[in-house]
Amino acid sequence: MQFPVPHKLSRLSLLVALSLVVMAPSAEADATAFTQSLAATAASDEVIAEWYRTTNYETLWTGPKDAARRAALLAAISTARDHGLPVPRYDAQALTAALQAAETEGDRGRVEVEMTRAYLAWARDLTSGALVPQEIDAGIVREINRIEPQVLLTRIADGEPQAVLDWLLPTSPQYLQLMKAKLGLEAQIATGGWGATVQAVSLAPGDSGSAVIALRDRLMRMGYLAPTAVASYDRAMQAAVTAFQLNHGLTADGTAGEGTVAEINIGPEERLKSVIVAMERERWMHFDRSVKHVWVNLPDFRAKIMEDGKTVFETRVVIGKNVPDQRSPEFSDEMEHMVINPSWGVPRSIIVKEYLPLLQQNPNAVGHLQVVDGRGRVVSRGSVNFAAYNARNFPYALRQPPSDGNALGKVKFMFPNQYNIYLHDTPSKSLFDKEVRAYSHGCIRVADPFALAHELLSWQTDNAEEEFDAALETGRETMVKLKQHLPVHLVYFTAYPDAKGRMTYRRDVYGRDAALWGALSDAGVELAGVQG
Repeated sequence: MQFPVPHKLSRLSLLVALSLVVMAPSAEADATAFTQSLAATAASDEVIAEWYRTTNYETLWTGPKDAARRAALLAAISTARDHGLPVPRYDAQALTAALQAAETEGDRGRVEVEMTRAYLAWARDLTSGALVPQEIDAGIVREINRIEPQVLLTRIADGEPQAVLDWLLPTSPQYLQLMKAKLGLEAQIATGGWGATVQAVSLAPGDSGSAVIALRDRLMRMGYLAPTAVASYDRAMQAAVTAFQLNHGLTADGTAGEGTVAEINIGPEERLKSVIVAMERERWMHFDRSVKHVWVNLPDFRAKIMEDGKTVFETRVVIGKNVPDQRSPEFSDEMEHMVINPSWGVPRSIIVKEYLPLLQQNPNAVGHLQVVDGRGRVVSRGSVNFAAYNARNFPYALRQPPSDGNALGKVKFMFPNQYNIYLHDTPSKSLFDKEVRAYSHGCIRVADPFALAHELLSWQTDNAEEEFDAALETGRETMVKLKQHLPVHLVYFTAYPDAKGRMTYRRDVYGRDAALWGALSDAGVELAGVQG
């Protein structure tokens, strides 16, 4: 993908920088000055310092042979704003000015190191993100694969510069679609946004007045409604509202209720933040999405099985409550087996926070749970003095045996992980009818668990439904291994392109994207055309 010279870096200044020829030292004193300056500037970064020591202080950027490499880097980092990356980390303008101002070998040594720092920061941020996500939110436990700096330095030193810098670019279709959406939103903002907000609590078909006109105008500016002068809430507007609702995870009834009006009134500036955060999240993703996998987008409240970019199965889900210690985490793993008629081993956190206080008041409370000792034996409640224990020293576990009322329902889908998160059935079916479905303790409750089980088993047997139903009817806990392990990705996108490349948006149910945007903003990411 080729990028144009950015508007913020004038062609004149770029040409000066690219044509700059810094002569090789003509005397031993000059060489010593260059080396000493370079070594002193690099001393605070052991990776860079070691690289230059190992290469006998060979230049990468400022020598007479480095013009192509220098040109390619300056052109690449000039596109930082297009990628939603923090321009100050690798400021092409500042580096160009430093190159122009370099007069001594000492100056050249300092610029050499600054360009190397800029290259390494650019390569790291572009390939694996500008943030360390778990430092922003403890629930983002995704493993981020960083390319070793020595690898990056070796590639740029030995390879064709433009090819190496192109190799760093994200290539997923989703990333490119997000970048396109970013540019489109910036254009919208530059031309005045989406117009006046809708000053009404709710609107319905048949309504008219100034609020309906504002709704009409916003829907037109957002691309949901063809240009029209109609001033009433007609069928065309109802269809446009329905399309908006579908793209924003709302109940698609064609009526602009309170929740829909609130989402319609969100401006392009806020949507742009969501897109920029989504681009950062995409830079964390280093897995093959062409292979069959489970994709759970938490703010979308849906689980999908994807293959070659297509959805082959889909179901609604309930995710963790928006309270500390119960929000569903973000990570990837592999589904290995399912358990039919599962028992529920109550997580330790739930035992000591919710159930132990009840048992201390009444030993017969939560009677659907068995008390289990450290050797796995069910013990009589009458033999336990619950009042003698606290959250730290309570020695028992609690377990719910298989039953119609089991908290895990009739089947659970396991991808063993340290967070004790999995997909499972639930007896609480009414929650799936809600628009915002954040009610669990962290696990993912599935609306259509039997259909999911049939889909998974159909890959390894011709009688998936019959075999599942036979195991179910026994009432016994039964583990069924999956012959083909299935990657599972729990992700969190409030902005994401659909199968046709159109942007969809969701509520930031956990506030994670707001926190990520704050961190990106602090790092120097700006909204183009938005005055702060």
